[in-house]
Amino acid sequence: MRDHNLCLVFSFIASADPDHPRSRADLAELTGLTKATVSSLVITLREIGLVTELEPVYPHRVGRPAVPLVVSQGTVGALGLEINVDFLGVRAIDLTGEILGESFEKLNLRQSDPSVAITALVRHAYHLVSHLETQSVRLIGACLALPGIADHPYGPLRLAPNLGWHDVDISATMALAFDALICEVGDSELVEILRNLLVDDLIVDNEANLAARTEIDKHHGTSFIYVSGEVGIGAAIVVDGEVFSGLHGWAGEIGHIVVDPQGPVCACGATGCLEMYAGKRSLMVAAGLDPSDSIDALLAVHDQDDPRASAAIARAGEALGIALADCMNFVDVSRVILGGSFALLTPVLAPGLAVQISSRVLASRWVSEDLDIRASDTGAYAAATGSALAVLDQAMSDPASRLWNR
Repeated sequence: MRDHNLCLVFSFIASADPDHPRSRADLAELTGLTKATVSSLVITLREIGLVTELEPVYPHRVGRPAVPLVVSQGTVGALGLEINVDFLGVRAIDLTGEILGESFEKLNLRQSDPSVAITALVRHAYHLVSHLETQSVRLIGACLALPGIADHPYGPLRLAPNLGWHDVDISATMALAFDALICEVGDSELVEILRNLLVDDLIVDNEANLAARTEIDKHHGTSFIYVSGEVGIGAAIVVDGEVFSGLHGWAGEIGHIVVDPQGPVCACGATGCLEMYAGKRSLMVAAGLDPSDSIDALLAVHDQDDPRASAAIARAGEALGIALADCMNFVDVSRVILGGSFALLTPVLAPGLAVQISSRVLASRWVSEDLDIRASDTGAYAAATGSALAVLDQAMSDPASRLWNR
């Protein structure tokens, strides 16, 4: 019961308006617990580094001052790891959502060896955790975002077409990566801490599902489709503030919706998939640019009225609009959030998307005024951020998690 009450009190502290943090009296009123019980729980939360007291606020009338309580910064963190087609890395987030540190590397991982990529990822994690140890940050868990379908919550990765990976046992591959790490740096308490995080309890999920987590708090309790545009294209369906990931965790593979049955062959083996028209590599090639160029380079030539760039973006907008219309006919939502490379392209893609949605979604005549196409403002490596947030979400709701222990 006490563990449950710790979770309850902490959740009310964490969910408070930052401009109006809650006091012990507020928590007693909200939870129905006695003031003495709340005070005892707050003491425990302070001792394990989860809660900080601010300066007392004195009332205008006679009475004891209220002591505002806020979530502690920089004391507890989670690791969000990401492997994608052209980069990998790790980011640490604290309980307030602040970035404690990160380490990313640009790499071409198309048709790569999973063991090589995961070994490189473990090295990045080791160096970041080494830094966090000097800051006395207590790490409570880790989650890995992958661009493919993986069994939730621990894997295996079933298929990641753009990486060329299939049937990868993530935990076993991580264990082998640690053998390589020990050969490089030797066995140590730090390596053992990292092993506990990345081998024993590592969560695995689709990168779009995790990137969507970064938008859920901004659109509290709403429903939307989040589209992650990288070399591959993924999507997450969010219903009433919760990601719908399907029976096995495989939902959201919008990049493999067929928009032209006679189109080119995709990495998945099918023809005419959305990724062949709107994936970053396809976009850049169609615009006459190097696939490794940035989206800024594409926008620059588009703004100069380059016909190839304009045609590539128009074709991508049409294809993405067709795929989104299919999704919206199945899922009754009117908000679309574009992340990854699509975030920068939103102003030039949105008109084409709106045309396709209005002409193909059966209910469009009744919801056209509610249609909301917007760019995600999370920034780079959204799935890594979402991975860490997913760990914190799970830990805060589970009294048996590492969060509640020193």
